[in-house]
Amino acid sequence: MNSGRRRFIKKGSVLAAGMAVCPLLLKAGTGRQSGNPVRLGAPVPGRFADPVEWVKAVKSLRYSAAYCPVQPGAEPELIKAFRTEAEKSNILIAEAGVWNNMLDPDKIKRKENIRKNIETLQLADKIGAKCCVNISGARGEIWDGPYPGNYTKETFDMIVETVRYIIDEVKPAGTFYTLEPMPYMLPDSPDSYLELIKAIDRKHFAAHLDPVNMISSPQRFYNNAEFLKECFKKLGPYIKSIHAKDITILPQLTVHLEERRPGLGYLDYGVFLKETSMYKDIPFMLEHLGSQEEYLLAAAYVRDVGAKNGISFLE
Repeated sequence: MNSGRRRFIKKGSVLAAGMAVCPLLLKAGTGRQSGNPVRLGAPVPGRFADPVEWVKAVKSLRYSAAYCPVQPGAEPELIKAFRTEAEKSNILIAEAGVWNNMLDPDKIKRKENIRKNIETLQLADKIGAKCCVNISGARGEIWDGPYPGNYTKETFDMIVETVRYIIDEVKPAGTFYTLEPMPYMLPDSPDSYLELIKAIDRKHFAAHLDPVNMISSPQRFYNNAEFLKECFKKLGPYIKSIHAKDITILPQLTVHLEERRPGLGYLDYGVFLKETSMYKDIPFMLEHLGSQEEYLLAAAYVRDVGAKNGISFLE
């Protein structure tokens, strides 16, 4: 995903992380890991027209999951070649992202944006991605902005009808359509996600988990370990891809929460990885970092927390 797709306020000072150490995920008396190996992934620098070179780049970073390497409109032969090489090398294509406003107040733009969702879901299905992902949309000019209309019954019904239309148009065979949670639009909690899943009522609608995007209060922030467990307890069977970030709180009024690189915030990554490992082949995707150096630091941190908690990673 483009790391600049949202507006994040950057501060000169970063609060140090205080991570709690979780118990080892070992079966009593066996010394063996109790969960599944985690598939870590992140953006890979460069543009790739050669699937073999793309695989080499992914493997060189020790990832077993990756973002979709092509865009809608790519030649069918190229899409097929990327899928073939990914499967041969045990690389799971996590998601194809759309990132536009399906609820745009401009009817022409909304129609164009929905068409882009259809095309991206088609691409995800052809390339073998776990899911196609977008946000539900905003009832205003800013595509991901906070508006009172984001929470009306009319908006809920629009989301349901729009997602149904996209899925019914594509009729995907293997992939799923998902909505990334956001702090100020639906879904914004595990319960509101379940409500949408029930209302949309389509086999190929599933969940995309971004817990940091749902930590929108001090209560969730300070109790994030329990919130992570709640997310997996309620959404676990539906989750197709995960965005892994971190979060911190600043002493500024009113409430000021900010995203951070994994390891520079307070999210309990021991619990996060433990819960992820309870399910097989859920891509654990890093995002929103400004440089490859930051991605390498984030990946190293995630692997270190995993090692301390008896969690391995597929490579």
